[in-house]
Amino acid sequence: MGRDVPVVVFSREDRRKYREKVHRCLDVFAQMLRESRFEFERPLAGLEIELNIVDSDGEAAMRNAQVLAAIAQPDWATELGQFNIEINIEPQDLAGDGALRLEHDVRARLNHADERARSEGGHLVLIGILPTLRERDITEGTLSANPRYRLLNEQIFAARGEDLHLAIEGVERLDTHADSVAPEAACTSVQLHLQVSPETFAAHWNAAQAIAGAQVAVAANSPYLFGKELHRETRIALFEQATDTRPAELKTQGVRPRVWFGERWITSVFDLFEENVSYYPALLPLCDDEDPRAELERGRVPHLHELTLHNGTIYRWNRPVYAVVDGVPHLRVENRVLPAGPSVADIAANAAFYYGLMRVLPYDERPIWSQMSFKAAEDNLAAAARHGLDARLYWPGLGEVPAAELILRRLLPMARDGLAKWGVHGHVADRLLSVIEGRCLTGRTGASWQVERVRAQAGSGDRHEALRGMTLEYIERMHTNEPVHTWDV
Repeated sequence: MGRDVPVVVFSREDRRKYREKVHRCLDVFAQMLRESRFEFERPLAGLEIELNIVDSDGEAAMRNAQVLAAIAQPDWATELGQFNIEINIEPQDLAGDGALRLEHDVRARLNHADERARSEGGHLVLIGILPTLRERDITEGTLSANPRYRLLNEQIFAARGEDLHLAIEGVERLDTHADSVAPEAACTSVQLHLQVSPETFAAHWNAAQAIAGAQVAVAANSPYLFGKELHRETRIALFEQATDTRPAELKTQGVRPRVWFGERWITSVFDLFEENVSYYPALLPLCDDEDPRAELERGRVPHLHELTLHNGTIYRWNRPVYAVVDGVPHLRVENRVLPAGPSVADIAANAAFYYGLMRVLPYDERPIWSQMSFKAAEDNLAAAARHGLDARLYWPGLGEVPAAELILRRLLPMARDGLAKWGVHGHVADRLLSVIEGRCLTGRTGASWQVERVRAQAGSGDRHEALRGMTLEYIERMHTNEPVHTWDV
């Protein structure tokens, strides 16, 4: 969840002071790493879930302020679009039946929120991109009222100097322009957080990068945008383009995008923050009163406000997070590749698959990232986003194989072993990972179910009506909490 900011106009002096402050924060962060200032007891898992709000016809409902007022809970917050909201689930231990309790907790909170949303004429939907969205739903006028989003919009377009060009070539082709960052609001995700020690951060980040393609292939749930069938996980390409601060000339020069997979394996968490400071100009140059060096010298923990604010405007698919909780600094890997939905059971299964793998791969004697190029991991993500479970992915020892084969033969056994290392009860692990297995065996993800249902209604000749009908069916099935591979088509 991004930090709120005030309404402000930035001067050249603001930008100079902010750059100096960010570099001071980076120096203090390096000192904290050298002096082992971080405390770490055990890995903890947390998540954020973004949702869409629709009306009774399955169309986007611009009512997040009213819905949040009705929910009236501190763990709920606005997101970019007026048809988006977000819930934050605090980090917790998955041991024993913790993963099952997490699923039940999320479902109970979502059920309560949906009940409150209905009182305001809305319904909540867990889906990567709302299929009924039209371009008229995605304008500057539909951004949430939070000043952070208006300010980000202004700064991104000031950097670009021209409208956004959205061009996605998939089953069909989308080619359009936007005069705001509002298209980003179409992307609703599940973000998985894993608290780790500074010493093991690099291994965890590298492992998360290596498995991103497999995650997306088996969880794809965003095949439609503005009425077009595009990629199985269109959210990846859309998010990359909707927040791009670069006009064509800067792209040609090799300037890095704000949404970034990265370009190399790392050896320390410092590598990522250093890249952020070195490569990216500030979008929100807001300085805090805290002097991070003085705080450290007094024996207190600095919040590094400028460094963390800057980090929050660089959208890595696996993002480093520095935070201070109860006076203690900690580090997290924030995994951002997954779409929301289709059901809470599916989200829990996706989380279990990820957290299981992250208790094995970072600790291998011969790390996976020493056996494959960084470009191969990046290519895996692109192929998975485009083709879902029909993608062919590279994995050391197997070569290029169908995504389902890679997951069934290699990754599921690792994930099961990893959940055992978490201390997850066997029957809980079996239940969650059987959902991943079921998708691989049936070939059915949220994306493929959506496409099959819409194609079945193709005879009507009205694509939007087919999308609307499918969306209403999707919402009904979502509420059963049955995993998507069991849904009829």
